[in-house]
Amino acid sequence: MANGKIKADTIEHSTAGSLDTSYVVNGSAKVWCAFNGQGTIAIRDSFNTASITDNNTGIHTVNYTSALVNAEYAVTVSHYESQAQASYNAQATSSVRVDNRKDDGTFVDVSRNTAVSNGDLA
Repeated sequence: MANGKIKADTIEHSTAGSLDTSYVVNGSAKVWCAFNGQGTIAIRDSFNTASITDNNTGIHTVNYTSALVNAEYAVTVSHYESQAQASYNAQATSSVRVDNRKDDGTFVDVSRNTAVSNGDLA
């Protein structure tokens, strides 16, 4: 059986209107991950996420299933801990490191983390 291609410039919904496919290709998150960063480290839900690495207290790496074309993509991270700040670090084509620190700068594990990466897939 041969593989085929579907080519379209727009996608149209029967009642909600239409959308240029460039928004789907260029405007969609290429990786997102919601994970537990405290206790048993685990992915709660994700897209294009292969695994989570527990590097140390408050430091986790989100590893991508499919790499991005370069490391110049946009990343947003967050968590549900009022006494800490989330940031990203060590951004690479196949992963990003998520850091959680208290206001005094010490690393801290937090229970619920999220990371979203927007860029072009390789």
